[in-house]
Amino acid sequence: MKKTRIMAFGTFDGLHKGHLDLFKQSRALALNPYLIVSIARDSNVERIKGEKPLFNEDTRMKIVKKSSLVDKVVLGAKKDYLSHIVKEKPAIIALGYDQKYYVANLKNNLLVLGLKVKIYRLKSFKAYIYKNRLIKLKKLKPRRSKSQG
Repeated sequence: MKKTRIMAFGTFDGLHKGHLDLFKQSRALALNPYLIVSIARDSNVERIKGEKPLFNEDTRMKIVKKSSLVDKVVLGAKKDYLSHIVKEKPAIIALGYDQKYYVANLKNNLLVLGLKVKIYRLKSFKAYIYKNRLIKLKKLKPRRSKSQG
């Protein structure tokens, strides 16, 4: 049975339950999934999020490769974000609930380049807990001792 190529995107600055849920939701979009995860380039993360990722792109790529839910990991493009998508030829693109960049005309832009895809917006998984920015803040926040009340 032919596998359905699904592509998901993100920074994946460390792997948490929210990321694993994104992989599971992505895989659930097809009966016989082949999940390709695109890791955002360091320069794009800094430009979009306004800060450098905790881990560099090579390390983030290695972390995601360890997940048994992922079949292939690729680095995103530095400038032409469509080129690496066209190269992988996904039938489905799975977008995270909070992904806002590069998605406005994604389907039409890919169609012009000869790639017909279905695009799905995935649901959040406890976004108030499993969001890298929130996890980083929690780690940086000083803890109160019992004597401080």
